[in-house]
Amino acid sequence: MKYINKAFILDCVSAFARFYMAYIWISAGLSKLNQHATVAMTIRNYDIFTGEWSNFLAQIIGPLEIMGGVLLLLGLFLKPANKLAIIVLTLFVIGIGQAWLRGLEIDCGCFETDPTASDGPMNYAVTILRDFFYIFLSGWTIVRPFKKFAIYP
Repeated sequence: MKYINKAFILDCVSAFARFYMAYIWISAGLSKLNQHATVAMTIRNYDIFTGEWSNFLAQIIGPLEIMGGVLLLLGLFLKPANKLAIIVLTLFVIGIGQAWLRGLEIDCGCFETDPTASDGPMNYAVTILRDFFYIFLSGWTIVRPFKKFAIYP
């Protein structure tokens, strides 16, 4: 039996973290494009922002998520991009957590913007755990970025 190199395994985890998070950000952003009214309503349902702020965030969140995913995919500014991702994901966790604590029945709005396609209110614990997993992957990429196929890591 051949010995598997520890560096190879760590490289595989790093590659998974980088490219999986690129997929997550791009798919989340694409689901929000041209869905401004629905995204604004979803943001408003968190009961944090005014209508104006909700509309503003609805306009920019999809393109920003896509840009973050493209940065990871191309390997551009891996550490700064992931530091920003951790901040954004932490804000998402706070937003979801406050909605849960306040008893709001909302749809996350993370990957599906059509409220009729939802199976009902989100499972808050699962959604928060998922976001903590994403925070872990982003942190992993900061500590051990996968630089192969990276344009400017």
